[in-house]
Amino acid sequence: MRKSFRGYSWRAFLGDFFGGAIAALIALPYGLAMASLMGLPPILGVYTSLITSPICALLGRNPVLIGGTSSATVPFILGAVRLQGISGAAKVCIFAAIFLLIFGQLRLGRHVSKVPHAVLAGFSCGIGGLMIISQLRTIFALSPPPGGWSGTMFRQLVQVAERYREFHWLPAVIAAIVMVISTLIRMRAPRAPGPFIGVGVALAAATIFGWHASEVGAVPLSIPPFAGFTWSPDDVMTVLPAAFGLAFVTSVELLMTSRVVDHFRGRHQLMKKVDADMELGAYGIANLIGGLFAAPTSVGIPARSVANVQCGATTRISNLIHGFLLLVMMTLGATFISRVPLAALAGVTAWMGLRLLDWGTWGRLPKMRPVDALAFVLTALAVLIVNALPAVALGCSLYLIRHVVLRIWTRAPEQVAAATEAASAPEVVPAARVASQPEIGN
Repeated sequence: MRKSFRGYSWRAFLGDFFGGAIAALIALPYGLAMASLMGLPPILGVYTSLITSPICALLGRNPVLIGGTSSATVPFILGAVRLQGISGAAKVCIFAAIFLLIFGQLRLGRHVSKVPHAVLAGFSCGIGGLMIISQLRTIFALSPPPGGWSGTMFRQLVQVAERYREFHWLPAVIAAIVMVISTLIRMRAPRAPGPFIGVGVALAAATIFGWHASEVGAVPLSIPPFAGFTWSPDDVMTVLPAAFGLAFVTSVELLMTSRVVDHFRGRHQLMKKVDADMELGAYGIANLIGGLFAAPTSVGIPARSVANVQCGATTRISNLIHGFLLLVMMTLGATFISRVPLAALAGVTAWMGLRLLDWGTWGRLPKMRPVDALAFVLTALAVLIVNALPAVALGCSLYLIRHVVLRIWTRAPEQVAAATEAASAPEVVPAARVASQPEIGN
């Protein structure tokens, strides 16, 4: 630890501070929304970040990876809540954390770290599109359609397009201000906290011109009680399968997000094998403690992590600041934070999504190997049409198919040559057979 912070400068601290601050701004409304989707009290989504961020900062291997609640975990936790309430969610999250620790001990994380680069780029691009589409309903202040918003981003995009007559342009202007300011600052001063400044400018403009848009609002603050529950034999068939699925989804999304963040840090080498396993262990410990409070499972979040990097964060101090400022926002800064327009935060997330679209890879598609280009495109689209986990599996399956086809293709000529050689060779008669034949002429 001491070696990691040797030469830590004031400039590095400012980068960590602004990175942690913008990550906390995004985490507050997002955590509330995710917990509500899971059927939990909204405040528990924020406690996921508060409880797990210091643990992940101290034990995790990626110093600028920011964790929190994720939409990928919603089906598992929501199903547990419907069956057994908050205690059911606590059981699923606790046992998922135990599975994460087991995955780390079995060294399974290193296999996820071997995902081909084209699949990683497609995953990153798909997550970027997901971040943009998921914020359109906030940017245009759309009310939910009959039956609610779809769980897949592609269908949700269709729902937004169908409601174009209901677009509200004032929140869209606020989001556009954040995105334009962030882009300009990024062009002129890449190390400056563009998204943080953009939110400040948007808030100032809304105050000066009297723009009325949906705001973050008051956030209730109360210490969550320890989640009490009882174990029954039926839980073996209900809780454990859901916990295993939650742990599997969490591990894949966590390690893939970690590689995306490393890409934006300028670290293009593969993740070390031990780092992947230790990352799973760190989040396993953090989620085990969070689960005692029924806090939803923490996963690496691309929006917050990339925002952290883009604002200049370089060390794990940014993760600690993210958790600390989140607590400050909920207490001392509750009045100020309650006035921040939701559209401004949506603009930050959408801007980060645009950054993740990997425009350079799209331009290189004609020059890439066919399997790489196809894996990139299919993975990106599958993230939007299905979800992240099947998307990664689909992209990796292309390389498996290619490997099998090449093995068959290269072995076929060898088998043909061997058969031809065997057919043209003279027949060798065994000695025993020759001795048993009668001599002619006797």
